[in-house]
Amino acid sequence: MSLHDDMIQMGDRAVAAARALALLSSRKKNSILEAMAAELDAQRAALKAANAVDLEAGRKAGLSSALLDRLQLTDARVDAMIKGLRDVAALKDPVGQCISRWMRPNGLEIQKIRVPIGVIAIIYESRPNVTADAAVLCLKASNAVILRGGSEALYSNQAIAAALQAGGAKKGLPEHAVQLVATTDRDAVRELVQLEGRVDLAIPRGGEGLIRAVVEQAYVPVIKHYKGVCHVYVDASAEVPMALDIIENAKCQRPGVCNAIEKVLVHEKIAATFLPQMAARLAARKVELRGSDAARALVPAMKPATEADWFEEYLDLILTVGLVKDVHAAAAHINHYGSHHSDAIVAADESAQKAFTDEVDSATVYVNASTRFTDGGEFGMGAEIGISTDKLHARGPMALEELTTYKFIIWGHGQVRK
Repeated sequence: MSLHDDMIQMGDRAVAAARALALLSSRKKNSILEAMAAELDAQRAALKAANAVDLEAGRKAGLSSALLDRLQLTDARVDAMIKGLRDVAALKDPVGQCISRWMRPNGLEIQKIRVPIGVIAIIYESRPNVTADAAVLCLKASNAVILRGGSEALYSNQAIAAALQAGGAKKGLPEHAVQLVATTDRDAVRELVQLEGRVDLAIPRGGEGLIRAVVEQAYVPVIKHYKGVCHVYVDASAEVPMALDIIENAKCQRPGVCNAIEKVLVHEKIAATFLPQMAARLAARKVELRGSDAARALVPAMKPATEADWFEEYLDLILTVGLVKDVHAAAAHINHYGSHHSDAIVAADESAQKAFTDEVDSATVYVNASTRFTDGGEFGMGAEIGISTDKLHARGPMALEELTTYKFIIWGHGQVRK
């Protein structure tokens, strides 16, 4: 059977599984998730053995220490996967929730109800724990899932998927509700995201290159975020210690993640006093600063910032710094150069706060807080499938509700339209 035929068969099986999942009660789904968690625990040795094969292959292939770390399945990471399954089981089931209801003058009662999306394809890189995280979130929302992980984690992903399937089957998981694309053929991604009528949504998780490749090839809808070019704007009314704390946290706590800041804008009225303090604070954390001409006039040690720097997601201890005349200029700058991910204002002035939150067109907009909180868990949503910078269907951290759509149910008693 060709790769094309294999993927069509996988899609057909997922459609059948999705229809069966849609009929399961919340209690039934939770029992399935608990059985999956128990099976992951029981298969811990097998998971680590499979992971050891991937790690050895990665070392021979010359993967960096950072990538090898992301690939490794330690006992703590297996424990985290198990906990994640149980945490999702404890979350409120969105399926069947009545979003709204109203009565028409003709007596028709209209209800807007949350329902599963159907079949979701997840394409991801490196971290094998995504196999479990993605699968259980999709299942809790009654979606069948087709997983396509990176070739560097093939054996780890296969072992995790097999444990999930085996555990779930013990409690009535529909067959083929969780499927893993086992081939390392790159054409499999193209085939998967072109399964119109079989796959309802594709969610790529990984670097900008992967996401752009998926978008360019897809025939099905894709939810994405290309990069996190996140900003902090320090207003003239800002409390300086607060601003310094927020900038340091948002840049330095984990510089390699998408909700870390890459740019700082400072109101020109306070720049002469604020920028030297910020530069000294960040120098202690070994942050490289790149500044506009106006910023470098105040802190000459900054490297010159190019036009490309303002668009760049560094994912490293590098920060671009500029001056603006007011909050409106800051918002305009962010909307032009940012990626609509996470942006923050530090200000005591309520009118500046309102202007910023009104004018900045990003998925998450912060007032006097670090952008590092853009995360499903930090938002109290439980686990997340990813962070969307799209505007349609889902925006920001995507959790269970974002893995559903809705339908209208209309109750009548013989009405006909005249």
